[in-house]
Amino acid sequence: MSLTRRDFARQSALTGAGVALAGTVGALATAPNALASTETETESATEESAAAHGGVGYGPLVPDPDGILALPAGFKYRIITYSGRTKLESGEFTPSNHDGTATFDGPRGTTLLVNNHELKGPRANWKYPVPLTEGLVYDPAASGGCTVVEVRPGGHVAEWVGIAGTSTNCAGGSTAWGTWLTCEENSDKAGVNGMTKDHGYVFEVDPHDRRANLDPKPLKYLGRYDHEAVVIDPKRGHAYLTEDASNPNGLLFRWTPPEHFCHGRGKLRTLADDAGVLEAFKCFDSGGQFVDDLSRATKIGTVYGVDWVTVPDRDARTTAVRKQFTDGQVTRARKLEGMWWADGGAYVVSSYARTESPGTAHDGAVWFYDPKRRTLTLKVLLGVNPDPDADGDFDGPDNITVSPYGGLVIAEDGEGIQHLFGATDSGRTYPIARNDLNTGTEEEPEYSEFTGVTFSPDGRTLFANIQDPGIMLAITGPWKRQKRG
Repeated sequence: MSLTRRDFARQSALTGAGVALAGTVGALATAPNALASTETETESATEESAAAHGGVGYGPLVPDPDGILALPAGFKYRIITYSGRTKLESGEFTPSNHDGTATFDGPRGTTLLVNNHELKGPRANWKYPVPLTEGLVYDPAASGGCTVVEVRPGGHVAEWVGIAGTSTNCAGGSTAWGTWLTCEENSDKAGVNGMTKDHGYVFEVDPHDRRANLDPKPLKYLGRYDHEAVVIDPKRGHAYLTEDASNPNGLLFRWTPPEHFCHGRGKLRTLADDAGVLEAFKCFDSGGQFVDDLSRATKIGTVYGVDWVTVPDRDARTTAVRKQFTDGQVTRARKLEGMWWADGGAYVVSSYARTESPGTAHDGAVWFYDPKRRTLTLKVLLGVNPDPDADGDFDGPDNITVSPYGGLVIAEDGEGIQHLFGATDSGRTYPIARNDLNTGTEEEPEYSEFTGVTFSPDGRTLFANIQDPGIMLAITGPWKRQKRG
C-alpha cells in the first residue's frame, strides 16, 4: 500500500523530528558545505587542530613515493590488478576502467571480488577491453563486462572473465545470496555505435560458479535505461535501481517481484522479461506538496514521503524510460550514482546539481530510503567546492559503502584532486586516501576518480579502484571505530 500525501502529512505532524531515521550511519547532521571541510587535515595540520577535531579519522595523508596512493601513517596498500600489466588466467591483460566492485567469501579462505569495467562503445576504441571468453559473451561488438578476482591466503591473485560483451558497466550491486548484479550505463540499441544487440540492462554474475554465467541473459524486467547501481531489499525482495542521466534528470526505480517469487542463486534469470512491476519514485514534502527534483532540499534531515509510479514501457522501445513521464508525475535528480543497502534501507548518492537541476547547486548528497516508513531522508549534503584543485575539500561522491567501523566511506568522482573519505555518524568527515597518480602533465595535472569502494567480508581490508588506467588496490592498516564527535 502506498503512503499517501495525507498520511505523510499527518505522520509528520504527530511525530515531528521522530520521522528522521536512526541507524548505523545515523542522521549525519551537518550544515551544507561542512562535509567539504575535512576533520583531519592534510600534512599541514597542527596537533591543536587535530585535537579540536576530536580524534576523528586517521591523521594526515602521507604522499606516496611511488606516486599512486597517499594514505595516513600506519596504512599501506597493495596493487591487486593493474590494467595492461597484470594478466587473466587466460593470458590476456586485465581490462581497463575499473568501476563498481563487491567482495564475497570464497573457498578455503579466499576473497572473491567482482569488478566492473566501464568501457563504452566498440571494442576497437579500447586497448584493453574485456576479453570475449567463449560462452560468456552477450554482444561481441561491446567492450565492457566484469572480471572475477580471487585473492588467496598468502597473496596469490587470480582473475578471470565473469561476463563480456556488455557496455559501460558501472556501479552495480551485490545480492544477499552471494551474486553480483552488473549494470549497463548505456542504452544503445542494436545498430547504434556498432552494437549488434540492445543495451541498457542488468545481468547477474555468480563469482562462485563459472558455469552459472554461461549464456548471459539480460534481466529485462529491471528496465532498459542508463543503469548506475542496484541494491536488493533482503526482507521484501524489492530491487532499487539508480539512473545516471540528464535532459531530463534521472530517476530512482523500484522493482517488485512477482507474487510468491523467492530470490536465490540463479532465480532471477528464470523470470519472464515482463515479470514483476517496475516503478519510478515520486516525492512529496510534509505539507503534501509534490517535489519535482531532489535538488530542492537544502537542509540535512529533510524528509520526503515516497510514492511509486508504474513505468509504462520498461524496455523503452520508442521512448526513453525517464521521458515517458510528464512534469508532476515523478521526482528527478542529477547524477544518481552509487547505492548501498544497510540499516534496513538504501543509501542513495546524487553526485551534484548544477544548472540542469531546478533547485540549489550542490557538490553531492546522500539520501536514505526507508522502505518500512516509505520515506527518503537527506543524510549528507556537500556545498559547492570553491577550489577542487586544492587538497582538503571533497566533492562529487559516487560509489559508497557503509563502514564496519561506523559511518560511510565514499569514493570521489569530482573535479581536481580525488579522495576516498569517511563520514561519521554525526557528519564529521576525514580523508582516507588520495589519488597521487597524475595522468596529465605537471602544468595541467589530472587525477582519475575512485570507484568500487568496498570492505572485505572480515572488515580488515578496504578495496578501491583508480578507474583510469584501471588499478584495484587493497588498503590495510589500524582501522578503528570512529567517534561520533
